[in-house]
Amino acid sequence: MAMLIDGKAISAQIKEELKKETALLAEEGRRVCLAVVQVGGDPASSIYVGNKKKACDQVGIESLSYELEEQTSEAELLSLIDRLNRDDKVNGILVQLPLPGHINEDAVIRAIHPDKDVDGFHPESVGRLCIGEKGFVPCTPAGIIQMLKRSGIEIEGKECVVVGRSNIVGKPMAMLLLRENGTVTVAHSRTKQLREVTKRADILVAAVGKPKFITAEYIKEGAVVVDVGIHRNENNKLCGDVDFDGVKEKAAAITPVPGGVGPMTIAMLMSNCVEAARK
Repeated sequence: MAMLIDGKAISAQIKEELKKETALLAEEGRRVCLAVVQVGGDPASSIYVGNKKKACDQVGIESLSYELEEQTSEAELLSLIDRLNRDDKVNGILVQLPLPGHINEDAVIRAIHPDKDVDGFHPESVGRLCIGEKGFVPCTPAGIIQMLKRSGIEIEGKECVVVGRSNIVGKPMAMLLLRENGTVTVAHSRTKQLREVTKRADILVAAVGKPKFITAEYIKEGAVVVDVGIHRNENNKLCGDVDFDGVKEKAAAITPVPGGVGPMTIAMLMSNCVEAARK
């Protein structure tokens, strides 16, 4: 039976550490402030935004909320970002994705100043990650690295396979595993004989976007399996990209859904905000 990697417990530990740090910064007269911008009332986005605000309260970060109408124009959104970029009290800017179809997400991501890009999506942040310079790293991959390290799982020298090549998870995940001296393969929808590739993995990160896609026959005995996916199954219950019940009998360690990667993503967002305030 696999060891359960408890993202909820690890994220709580990180938040406690950050709470101490924000208290020290406050003693120096430096408040940490995150501006959260949401366009439209997408229910899933509203839940995510609510969770982020709650985490800010827990850690001692001031959150400014900007809830804009669905029909807000791209120009209006870019104008708000410009104001927040120039506001010295604001350390981090988060624009909740996805945005309504009439707004160019890439233009919005590029508009956020790299020093306030706590999501780690700006091309400059991505470039810094690629060449090994310090900068903001996307929160989900950063959270996965923390989970592995704090669970005592060695990355150096391990065969690591990432299934998925998105800009938000797959690509930065591969870069971070490389930074930790893992040997990394990125697999995706066009990979031939995917099962043979994933069965090589000592550490498998599933970011496929398909519910229960990774079954026991995709992993080798004793692998560490990290599940990034989140879906609703036929019974409206949350599940991931991994068939948890089948895989847990074969893996050495596995992340659950919910309670695995999700809480870590928010914890690392808080960490990036505190990092921004230190600069």
